[in-house]
Amino acid sequence: MIPKYFEYFNSVKVVAGKQALARLPEELLRLGVKKPILVTDKGVVNAGLVKVVEENVTGSGVSIGAVYDDTPVDSSIHAVNAIAAIYRETGCDSIIAVGGGSAIDTAKGVNIVLSENTDDLLKFTGNNRVRAVMKPFVVIPTTGGTGSEVTMAAVIANPDLGVKMQFTTPLMLPDFTILDPRMTKTMPPKITAATGMDAMTHAVETFMSIQRNPVSDAFAWSAIELLVENLPRAVTDGADEDVRLAVATAAMLAGVAFSNSMVGVVHAVAHALGGVCHLPHGIANAIILPFGMEFNLAKARDVLSDMLLVLAGPEVFAATPKKQRAEKSIAAVRDLIKTLNRTSGLPVCLEQAGVPKNKLEKVARIAVGDGAANFNPIEIEYEDALNILNRAYA
Repeated sequence: MIPKYFEYFNSVKVVAGKQALARLPEELLRLGVKKPILVTDKGVVNAGLVKVVEENVTGSGVSIGAVYDDTPVDSSIHAVNAIAAIYRETGCDSIIAVGGGSAIDTAKGVNIVLSENTDDLLKFTGNNRVRAVMKPFVVIPTTGGTGSEVTMAAVIANPDLGVKMQFTTPLMLPDFTILDPRMTKTMPPKITAATGMDAMTHAVETFMSIQRNPVSDAFAWSAIELLVENLPRAVTDGADEDVRLAVATAAMLAGVAFSNSMVGVVHAVAHALGGVCHLPHGIANAIILPFGMEFNLAKARDVLSDMLLVLAGPEVFAATPKKQRAEKSIAAVRDLIKTLNRTSGLPVCLEQAGVPKNKLEKVARIAVGDGAANFNPIEIEYEDALNILNRAYA
């Protein structure tokens, strides 16, 4: 059904393909910048991926002004302020995020601090509170899952309060992103699985969101189709550049989808699990996703039924009675998670992931207040969140 009103916006130029990094200098010069700061982490540096980026700008008229490689697993306001200080001290003129969701979201936070000329990121928490024109910003993802390279959102941890703060504004969208399969080939199987399920969660929750629309549906459908076909293969054969590019493309498509339609209960709970228990976001999403789908059955049965076609294929769809298709879609997601568990060790429950059971009540309280909960088709109460957590525990 077409909604009576919807909006769609995404201005990010996507440069994708084998050897796509060769285009980096040309695209930077097009923006009129020559001295970017690289925001990354030590894992990316140790994998040799920063060196690949540096090699592609050598002799081009672009020079890397600084490299910050201490980005934490959970993007932090402390890292944001440290990077902003280095940017100013070294006279950089642009930002390149090289990494996964934490590096990208950290770079977005840095851009807010620099562009608003502030040292207090907290003032800009929430929707559309940023007003300044952003610094030139580029993303080179090294994981195939977050979609942050094409989203207008960022989640940054406040370790002092034990929460994750959310920021949303179209002004945070990168100027361009480069999807080069060389940058994701070094991901271990478990991280490949977790980040891929992050993308799957973005796509599935987009379909259930109260803000879904035909444009987001199209992107989300394509993302699910690519992930079902390629994610298990990326886990077992990470050297296959065609498969890696397909998963990276799926993550980008899912990112475009949820950036416009937003997510829901799964992300609300996953954000809280990250803030309280430091559970990696992709793992949290993978564990909670089927339980979030079940929670939304009363309002999202039709769309979950339709999703069976792409989750399990036309033969399963045709052979399944209409009244059972939604539950069959949830079962298909569970089957995918079990497959990834066997091939990569991806946890299938919170107990396996090392979440202390005595933290669940605190997680539930925080999840109810998470911004993602506002877009869920069913209002989330404390008992709902706690029930999901208990069911996902073991």
